Amino acid sequence: MDWQYENGRIYSTDENGELMCEATFIRKENGEMDIDHTYVNPVLRGQGVAAQMMEVVAEYFRKEQLKTTATCSYANIWLKRHEKLYPDILSEDTSDQAVACKIDGKH
Repeated sequence: MDWQYENGRIYSTDENGELMCEATFIRKENGEMDIDHTYVNPVLRGQGVAAQMMEVVAEYFRKEQLKTTATCSYANIWLKRHEKLYPDILSEDTSDQAVACKIDGKH
């Protein structure tokens, strides 16, 4: 994947510019991040792309020394499953974070 980084977004497109996968995140009032959305194009689902994308997001947060929670249900589960690999990016609020799927920009 050729990862693109924008403010609040990490994503990849194909050679035609079609969105293949995306993670979005927002800065909370306390300065920590919230991963609020993940997406994988249907043609790539079931191939481990979402997990690969979350590794890229986690490494980005590590490099930027950011703490995070996740209201996106997939991201929340992924963070909890990988808490031993990425303890430095996990917010203290991670275990108490309410989750909801974000569809069309709304929870």
